[in-house]
Amino acid sequence: MKVTVNKIDEANMLFSATIPLSDIDKRIDTLAQQAGKSMKVDGFRKGKVPAHVVKKLHGEKLANDAEGEAVRNILNEGSKEAKLNQKDLIGEPFFKKFERGAKGIDVEIEVSVKPTFELGDYSNVVKKPAKPKISKKVLDERIEGLVTAQAPFEKIKEDRGLASGDMAVIDFVGSVDGVEFDGGKAENFSLKIGSGQFIPGFEDQMIGMKAGKTKVVKVKFPENYGAANLAGKDAEFKVTLHEIQVKAKPELNDELAAKLLQGKEGANVEMLKEQITEQLQREEISKKYHEELKPALVEALVAKYSFALPNNIVEQEIDAKLNQKASQMSKEEIEELKSDVEKIKAMREELRGEASDSVKATFIVDALAKAENISVNDQEVSQVIYYEAMMSGQDPQKVMEYYSKNNLLPAIKMGIIEDKLFSKILGLEE
Repeated sequence: MKVTVNKIDEANMLFSATIPLSDIDKRIDTLAQQAGKSMKVDGFRKGKVPAHVVKKLHGEKLANDAEGEAVRNILNEGSKEAKLNQKDLIGEPFFKKFERGAKGIDVEIEVSVKPTFELGDYSNVVKKPAKPKISKKVLDERIEGLVTAQAPFEKIKEDRGLASGDMAVIDFVGSVDGVEFDGGKAENFSLKIGSGQFIPGFEDQMIGMKAGKTKVVKVKFPENYGAANLAGKDAEFKVTLHEIQVKAKPELNDELAAKLLQGKEGANVEMLKEQITEQLQREEISKKYHEELKPALVEALVAKYSFALPNNIVEQEIDAKLNQKASQMSKEEIEELKSDVEKIKAMREELRGEASDSVKATFIVDALAKAENISVNDQEVSQVIYYEAMMSGQDPQKVMEYYSKNNLLPAIKMGIIEDKLFSKILGLEE
């Protein structure tokens, strides 16, 4: 069987061959003989099943196996002819042609290789951002927030009603149908009004109460409340307000600055202001990085380099983008789309440019990461996933399992490499 190799471009090749039907028949006979030595069929001794019986029982599978072996031979012979190693190939080969004729099967298989290109000097596309200026107003607001967070709650001296944001020191006794229930009683309990710590409506009804007063608060437990005996029930709470407390704003001095700077040597107010300014600058740059710098850099890099892309990888990316688009469609729209092959083709072509740029960017980032000695190990990937899961209130272990099961870890890893790389070349590293 002769295999012809045609170079489509630097990243794609076409392997062509005709598999003679006689080769398929011979291979089917061989496979049937081999299978007969281990098969057990009624009426024959184990290992003594004739080939013609095996072919009668499993003819279709034998034919598929024989054709599959022939296709693998085409790929192997084509790779030798093109002087390709297994590591050179990327993605899955796909059939451009598989037609059965009177004498054989005409086969065309497109294979793709990882593109190579010269990075050259890429400094001209990198525009390093200037440090943002932080206004006195923004700095003062941040410092005031930090100072207020450190302030203790103190009893108010003025005679006024309870307001949202106040800390209320209360006794309360809860009952349903006049009967007290477990866990519904407390003394000198500190409740911040507006925190949403208690059942909806509880804190709102306390607003306006004055210290020393008692009030009956009427609420309804949510239907999904944790305690089944209380879920959905109407309840009353007898509440006595002992004290109203508010945050006592401390004076910003070197002592408080030292506390906020965790005892840093020589800490003072000026040092605190400098550190908070730097923190605010980092936050501004981080925001600008995700919204402006990163997209602009990717766009510039994609425009700078020109090289052939592996067709199979581009098609995979189109698949992914098409599936993403379909996930936002209604059932009716999806059913309509399934029955309209031309519309699907049109949508794929609409997505081709975006998909090609995305694939191109991936190869550029990979090359730049190697040039800049950027790498990410599995532990770093796990740390990022665990941190983000905890920040969003999810179970880190379950999130990790989900990413692993759905083969999403490589994409997460690539995202981390990308951010480390861009942070370095944009001069944003800590």
